[in-house]
Amino acid sequence: MWGRKRKSDAPAAAAPPSPLTQAMHQARVEAAERTSVVVDLRDAEVARLELLNEALDTLFADLPPEAELFDRGISRGDTPRLWIDSVAHVAMGRDKRAYRFLHDTRVGRRVLAESHEIPDIVRAVTSYVARRLVERQRALDEDPEFITRVTRGEAGRALRRRRWRTFGTLLLGFLLGIVTLIAVALIFASKS
Repeated sequence: MWGRKRKSDAPAAAAPPSPLTQAMHQARVEAAERTSVVVDLRDAEVARLELLNEALDTLFADLPPEAELFDRGISRGDTPRLWIDSVAHVAMGRDKRAYRFLHDTRVGRRVLAESHEIPDIVRAVTSYVARRLVERQRALDEDPEFITRVTRGEAGRALRRRRWRTFGTLLLGFLLGIVTLIAVALIFASKS
């Protein structure tokens, strides 16, 4: 009555699942476990990089405020990294326990340091930061007015000027091409 089934109408027992259905279920369970392991490993990598980041706080607190060379932060992509600046970062090694301090150069990536210990990597990063600061100071010593001469506004104006020069050169080349084409067309028209 009213759409209810009687207990006697209910199926007695469900048919046993096929071997393919059982195998697919098992594969789904294994994939979920692997995914959770990968996520756990990535979270562990990020946690280790955060520990290193905290250890570097004292180093970056000592930097002069006018030295804007470094932009430290953790990226949480497929391979988590602790960026020191735009070309140097720390990533975890293949065994996910070793820190690898890497520097991207024009000719490829160099390993500056590799260790399981945070203090070793902190020393390597400190040495790298010191070298970069010395390079900056040498560049400023060669041209002391550089910083006062090149402000953000001036740098933007120089970039716009360069773009207009490029556009002007392109336009001049285009016009010279048209004039050359017209001259060639007139020469052929006068010979025929």
